[in-house]
Amino acid sequence: MLAAILFGTMVGILLGSVSGLIPGIHANTMAGILLAAQGLLLGVLGPEAVGAALFAALVTHTFLDIIPSTFLGIPDADTALCVLPAHALCLEGKGEEAVRLSALGSALSVVVVLPLVVIFFLLLPSIQPFIDWGIGIILIGVAGLLIVYSDSPEWSLGIFLVSGLLGLFTFHYTYLSWNTFGSSSVLMPLLAGLFGIAVLLASSRGEMPDQQFPGITLEGRALAKHSLIGACAGAIVGWLPGLSNATANAVLSLGMHHEDHAREYIVATSAANTANAFLGLAALYALSRTRNGVMAALAVQELPPIQYLLVAGLVAAAVVYGLTIYLSGYARYISGISIRPLSAAVIGLVTIFSMVLCGPFGLGVLALATAVGLVPGIVNVRRVACMGAIMLPVILMSFEVAI
Repeated sequence: MLAAILFGTMVGILLGSVSGLIPGIHANTMAGILLAAQGLLLGVLGPEAVGAALFAALVTHTFLDIIPSTFLGIPDADTALCVLPAHALCLEGKGEEAVRLSALGSALSVVVVLPLVVIFFLLLPSIQPFIDWGIGIILIGVAGLLIVYSDSPEWSLGIFLVSGLLGLFTFHYTYLSWNTFGSSSVLMPLLAGLFGIAVLLASSRGEMPDQQFPGITLEGRALAKHSLIGACAGAIVGWLPGLSNATANAVLSLGMHHEDHAREYIVATSAANTANAFLGLAALYALSRTRNGVMAALAVQELPPIQYLLVAGLVAAAVVYGLTIYLSGYARYISGISIRPLSAAVIGLVTIFSMVLCGPFGLGVLALATAVGLVPGIVNVRRVACMGAIMLPVILMSFEVAI
């Protein structure tokens, strides 16, 4: 049994590395591929190894997705807001530090989240109906705070609503998409346009500065503090229905502006992303609810004991932490590269992925999202207002309003 779990974990690390290092690709995409081949895999590996592979892939992805976000400026659903300060540090020649901070935040969150898994698993199912009832109200409050405390509430409200309408349009007409690896694929062009291509178009000048790593400049106490904050935020949204890592990142942005606290924000959001994966697993076992595509893939098979998958997640986190640190050292090889052709190549790659994953519908969403994503830079407001693309549909769904 242990051998099957470890073998599945190694397979998951490999698959999560592929999804994490390809810009714009989410772990849900890899889960879709595994789900399509699940019949064959179950016959060869067994449910324990397949379950370990799925969860290890998700944990691996939460560590490695910071690399394309930092060096290429392209987010996935989990790094939509984290990409902004991480890429900004890269443009200052501190890309390796950004990646190492993210890896530390994710690793420390694993230590914090394991006790939370036990606490949530034992205590929260009995009050889940009350929790479900309040989701929409909580999100309205979060959205209100994001708007009120922005530099220009009027513009932030407008951007929030317009991006929200774009999100509603995208999710309502998902059936027009090719959905190559599941309906979650439409998030790729939506978020890549809002938070990726729009940023690249606004900053595609000059050359990539020399990448140097003199050391982590964030103090140990601040590192531990923001890892704890991020892990708790990720744990909460990992348990609550309808919420995602992107929601946790938006909440974290209320307490720390990523323009002024870039390093703290990277640590907190990375911790939130990894913690979200573990609490999503707990929600699957305790409530039989799926929080992402990986959990949906797990739910259609015989579930192995949760402790087996937690072991797989721990092993994956330990291995991939080292891998992330190792890969961060390659930052120096991008020094002196002209940003404009690099940005053009990345935009071309994202366009191709949008077409492959979603077809012509994905290209249309990508173009509309890019247009909306350019507005915050023009009117000088924080790009977090574009989170309306995710938050407004979730708010309406929480009140059972059909979208």
